[in-house]
Amino acid sequence: MNSKRNFSDRFDWTLAFILILFCIVSVMAISSAQMSGQYVVNFVPKQLFWYFVGACIVAVMMYFDPDQYKKMAWYLYGAGILILIVLMVAPGGVGQIAEPRNGAKSWFHLGFADIQPSEFMKTFYILALARTVSKHHDSHPLKTFKTDMILLGKIFLVLLVPLGLIMKQPDLGTSLVFLAITSAVIIVAGIPWKIILPVASIAAVVGGSLLWMAINMQDFLIHKLKFDPYQLARIYSWLDPYSYSSGDGYHLIASLNAIGSGEIFGKGFRHKEVYVPESHTDFIFSVIGEEFGFIGASVVICLFFFLIFHLTKLTLRMKDPFCTYVCAGIIAMITFHVFENIGMTTQVLPITGIPLPFISYGGSAMMGNALALGLVFSMKFHHPTYMFGNHDDDDDF
Repeated sequence: MNSKRNFSDRFDWTLAFILILFCIVSVMAISSAQMSGQYVVNFVPKQLFWYFVGACIVAVMMYFDPDQYKKMAWYLYGAGILILIVLMVAPGGVGQIAEPRNGAKSWFHLGFADIQPSEFMKTFYILALARTVSKHHDSHPLKTFKTDMILLGKIFLVLLVPLGLIMKQPDLGTSLVFLAITSAVIIVAGIPWKIILPVASIAAVVGGSLLWMAINMQDFLIHKLKFDPYQLARIYSWLDPYSYSSGDGYHLIASLNAIGSGEIFGKGFRHKEVYVPESHTDFIFSVIGEEFGFIGASVVICLFFFLIFHLTKLTLRMKDPFCTYVCAGIIAMITFHVFENIGMTTQVLPITGIPLPFISYGGSAMMGNALALGLVFSMKFHHPTYMFGNHDDDDDF
């Protein structure tokens, strides 16, 4: 083990460079998005400020090593649950600290900033989940059907509370992120497919049944299962946006028009013509598609691919199971965000209000993602050389 490596050897310069590229893309896209005149506020310096805050979060998190995060996992998880409970019981009327936004009580409105606790809970949940799985494997080195079922039960118990609180808000998009994280960790944890497939089949049947009922049994979902009408409206506007062009389908139609009008090469930087509401946040990809066309949108998707590839390469070289599970959860979180955000702007998936990581404007999302990647920077920074076989491998980390 080489315990005398300097800062330059231990720091993940590749990941930092990728994030700088994301910052450039984000600033350019937001600068164009706000030309629509929907807001009088200049969001570019605000986004740069949140990037600075994110960099500070990463710097602080690098101070602690993975073993310390393992010890803090349940405390952070408990703190996140407590904050979600406070949000649920906080006053939610007009002008109150937890006033609902777009039908969901998901934010603390603090005057100087709006904070979405579920963004932080994602990372806290990943830590708790990773500790649960790693400790289970330590206690049960010999895998059997019984131990795998016990592990699956533990995972669902850890998931139950935050998922229930977030669905209560209700926030379907974030709930799906938690399910994506859970699915990835279950697969990486080594639970056999003979257990995973029946569970996944049941989930698919339930999801398909809910979609069918959303189309054919709306009253049952609203009055019996207590679904909010606005959630069902998003499904209808996704399947047939032109029938809801004056309401819920307006965003999607505008996004499709913007992306389609960009064609191959786009209209050019700051030559946006199609008005898309909230284009600096959830619909930032429509701005990229319109101004930079298929080529520019493909470059952004490739940038996300390089990020996921780098994180995956790091995960495969991890020797500590806890770190492996943490990285798997982070990869799943980012991948689902990208897939869902781009999918909803192109009518592949329903609109759920999920931002595009590192590009959409938003303080809570930026800080939440910084918490997640801060764990990655910490793992790279504190892992000794011998874990990767030789010095050349470590340089390529």
